[in-house]
Amino acid sequence: MTATIISSKNTTIHWADVIEYSQTQVKSKILLEDRNCRYSLMSIAVGMHIAEHSSSRNATVNVIEGQGVLTLEGTEIVLQSGVFVFVPATARHAIKAVTNLAFLLTLSEQVGDSNHSS
Repeated sequence: MTATIISSKNTTIHWADVIEYSQTQVKSKILLEDRNCRYSLMSIAVGMHIAEHSSSRNATVNVIEGQGVLTLEGTEIVLQSGVFVFVPATARHAIKAVTNLAFLLTLSEQVGDSNHSS
């Protein structure tokens, strides 16, 4: 299991302390994970991208800093600080960083998961 940044002893982080960019790879840090959600900090250096893909989980993108473009099912969405985007499970999507780009990616429970109570 991947180590997480937030724990019962450390429940607060400061973005400036954990955001870092690599010129050779997209950086992903799991901040917290439980049975239902995974909260990850994604950092993408200028000019880098995440290739088109889909996920079995609903996701949200909450932009912390920088600028980029999210292509969601063929529609381009401008990403900049303060933008929040919902990405439905199985939707094709890709991200390109126009400047250094950092965002909080939240993956919720898998679609069709009936092991929860409302």
